[in-house]
Amino acid sequence: MSGHVRLKIDGAVARVTLSNPAKFNAMSRAMWRELRQVFTALQQRTDVRAVLVAGEGGHFCAGGDIAEYSDFRFHPEGLRDFHENDVWGGLSSMLACDLPIVAQIEGNCMGAGVEIASCCDIRVAGQGARFGAPIAKLGFPMAPREAELVAREVGLATARQMLLEAAVLDAPTMLARGFLQTVLHDAEVPAGALQRAERMTRLAPLAARLNKQVLRALAGGQGAEALLPTAYDYADSPEHREGIAAFLAKRPPHF
Repeated sequence: MSGHVRLKIDGAVARVTLSNPAKFNAMSRAMWRELRQVFTALQQRTDVRAVLVAGEGGHFCAGGDIAEYSDFRFHPEGLRDFHENDVWGGLSSMLACDLPIVAQIEGNCMGAGVEIASCCDIRVAGQGARFGAPIAKLGFPMAPREAELVAREVGLATARQMLLEAAVLDAPTMLARGFLQTVLHDAEVPAGALQRAERMTRLAPLAARLNKQVLRALAGGQGAEALLPTAYDYADSPEHREGIAAFLAKRPPHF
């Protein structure tokens, strides 16, 4: 078995690390399954307020673990099981997580790495980070659900460039195209990403969860009107009362 997805709780921040450093953190089947388990568990926790996703050893994720591919890629049933259960199982668990997720992107962010980053809310990258999905060089397309996710987050024009030209793009380009929120000097990325995650832990956790639920519904094509029946149920929540009271009292809120 190649690689692991590691979870460490650091105060109110959950650190999720893609760990397969000998292969620049390429995702094995086992890692996709572990990713699903980790985010399914995080969704149930009340002591965590933000998640920080990073790769081990200076790279985010270089794609899939190609050494495994001959075991299942050449049969439609096995290929479907891999993408629909293993890969999409991991990605969908991230998308369903109501905790804010920060991506700490260093080095290679290719294929599976772009997909995982696309599930994150805030993306902080180093100047030396590289982005792409050059899988056409390997003779196969991106799976439909994964392509839909990536195209939505990077934009159709960039998705076409990545998939049809096998283009590899740098961090300043991805910042200009709206995929990244911040590009830092490479050495500053770990601290900068953690700072973003810690900032979110000081905000109202219920508001974060509700905002993520609304944004997820809108991204999935659900209209705002469908969300109205329960949109204001938070009115009498302690967090709502504390936030308003703290502002009026000119003091920091305690959520």
